[in-house]
Amino acid sequence: MWGLLAGQLSQVLLLTSAEDLDCTPGFQQKVFHIDQPAEFIEDQAILNLTFSDCKGNDKLHYEVSSPYFRVNTDGSLVALRNITAVGKTLFVHARTPHAEDMAELVIVGGKDIQGSLQDIFKFARTSPVPRQKRSIVVSPILIPENQRQPFPRDVGKVVDSDRPEGSKFRLTGKGVDQEPKGIFRINENTGSVSVTRNLDRETIATYQLFVETIDVNGRTLEGPVPLEVIVIDQNDNRPIFREGPYIGHVMEGSPTGTTVMRMTAFDADDPATDNALLRYNIRQQTPDKPSPNMFYIDPEKGDIVTVVSPALLDRETLENPKYELIIEAQDMAGLDVGLTGTATATIMIDDKNDHSPKFTKKEFQATVEEGAMGVIVNLTVEDKDDPTTGAWRAAYTIINGNPGQSFEIHTNPQTNEGMLSVVKPLDYEISAFHTLLIKVENEDPLVPDVSYGSSSTATVHITVLDVNESPVFYPDPMMVTKQENISVGSVLLTVNATDPDSLQRQTIRYSVYKDPAGWLNINPINGTVDTTALLDRESPFVHNSVYTALFLATDSGNPPATGTGTLLITLEDVNDNAPFIYPTVAEVCDDAKNLSVVILGATDKDLHPNTDPFKFEIHKQTVPDKVWKISKINNTHALVSLLQNLNKANYHLPIMVTDSGKPPMTNITDLRVQVCSCKNSKVDCNAAGAPHFSAATALLLSLFNLACL
Repeated sequence: MWGLLAGQLSQVLLLTSAEDLDCTPGFQQKVFHIDQPAEFIEDQAILNLTFSDCKGNDKLHYEVSSPYFRVNTDGSLVALRNITAVGKTLFVHARTPHAEDMAELVIVGGKDIQGSLQDIFKFARTSPVPRQKRSIVVSPILIPENQRQPFPRDVGKVVDSDRPEGSKFRLTGKGVDQEPKGIFRINENTGSVSVTRNLDRETIATYQLFVETIDVNGRTLEGPVPLEVIVIDQNDNRPIFREGPYIGHVMEGSPTGTTVMRMTAFDADDPATDNALLRYNIRQQTPDKPSPNMFYIDPEKGDIVTVVSPALLDRETLENPKYELIIEAQDMAGLDVGLTGTATATIMIDDKNDHSPKFTKKEFQATVEEGAMGVIVNLTVEDKDDPTTGAWRAAYTIINGNPGQSFEIHTNPQTNEGMLSVVKPLDYEISAFHTLLIKVENEDPLVPDVSYGSSSTATVHITVLDVNESPVFYPDPMMVTKQENISVGSVLLTVNATDPDSLQRQTIRYSVYKDPAGWLNINPINGTVDTTALLDRESPFVHNSVYTALFLATDSGNPPATGTGTLLITLEDVNDNAPFIYPTVAEVCDDAKNLSVVILGATDKDLHPNTDPFKFEIHKQTVPDKVWKISKINNTHALVSLLQNLNKANYHLPIMVTDSGKPPMTNITDLRVQVCSCKNSKVDCNAAGAPHFSAATALLLSLFNLACL
């Protein structure tokens, strides 16, 4: 059938050429649609291609884009093996020293091909069969990319059988008068289309041009008619891996066939051809132990899978848990003529917790001095899992022997050792030995078929060493309450200190450590504390009525140990401080209408009830009754006022203030009152002159002076 169709097609082409065309170099038919039978049979002719260089076809050579077909020197297309190729597009390149051309072969399913010979063989866009009314005849031009010199070279021809005399061809479109300009041009007289330089399909795959005929004035006579230029792909791009780095992980012990990762490459060539049909393989595996073929890559998908048994995929027995694979991608479906690209795949064998931690020994020993704290022993374990994972990191637990919570255990993150520490001081007199039971586990759970055994527990024997401990005061602090001003030599209390070293026979001596006011003494033998001076609640060494002293208790050990005790003495107040007034100076104008002089306040260092209410009085024995007056304001304040205006002078008014203590205490203080001149809002006290006293006061001063002679 194929021979018959090919013969009919050749007759049609010959008739058309004889009637309408001069000899045009190249394939006489550019495009074929081939009906795919059930299978192409090896070496059976499929169709015949007609190529002419118009000079005898000397040294004619054909190239086919698919490795599964070839074209014999007589132009017959045959399959190289039994093959089904529906959907394939083939390109046949024919070349002689005088001409070259490209033909396109589209293989379609037989059930899709029905109808006349014209439907089966589509002669490009404007098939000369049957004859069309228009006179411009164009066929698509197929040009292989990357053609070599010389340029320009003819690639096709436009024919106009009815072209008027003097008319010319004109070619327009992208690649001619539009960017990229100047790639194609047409002989305006003959219609020959030429290309001026090599083409790159990966840059532009098709060019849409237009042909028309014009008169001598440039006016269009016919057209424009579309002319499509198709750039035929050549295998000029290597596969490249663009998504690296490629790092995959697979768990140790994974079943055979476990997918690790996918690696895909990119080829810039035409994806509809074998130029971009990639196949993958593993070129090299490092290391090559325990098997040189630990992994397999799907040649079409690029999936990398494990091919060894789970037993060989054991991280703990591998020399190196990291494998590097050199992956090669080859186009042309992996044929030797294909171009290649490589990339490195790094595969990590990840650890799973298939080994339990084990103590390096069953029992550990530790010693610690009583009273000491800190790490006392490091517990060592072994674990074959990956040290960087939770399958290796250890977690320790004290499961017995720690009722008082005196011990804690933590993991050293660098060594994985268990650091056993004392966190509460141990007492040799209570227990000289401790035994702990400790278990170790991993942070991550074990795999189902592995469990913790007896080697994951260990015993720690701890010996407590006796040390000479300091005596301890009881209670501490010691507190006592006494009245201030108790007689010197009064006994305050007897302190008591005991030695924790109950198994040793030691004596204790006492001494004063800190006594800020120097008020106390302690008997070194029995600890009795008495006073050496009067206690004063108002002393600067007393704070909030409490006096603080420190004592030492030193045992007879070698070396001796000393303990410190605190004594807090609360001092009760007695009325031993007289009140005093403030202020002691006042000013008043000599013509003042308001005869109020000053408001006096009083204060007392003692505490209630030995302070206010205070009683304010003028010491009447030395002051005239009809000049001064003092009036109570409240418990702590009183008002001093004049009963008449006085001349400018300084006056001394004795004020007597008495507290409420039992017995009360009284204090007499002179209030100096300056009577000043106050004119025009100016106060002048400079003219007050010498102090002015009453006659009685003057008499007292004279007697005082005589007594001093």
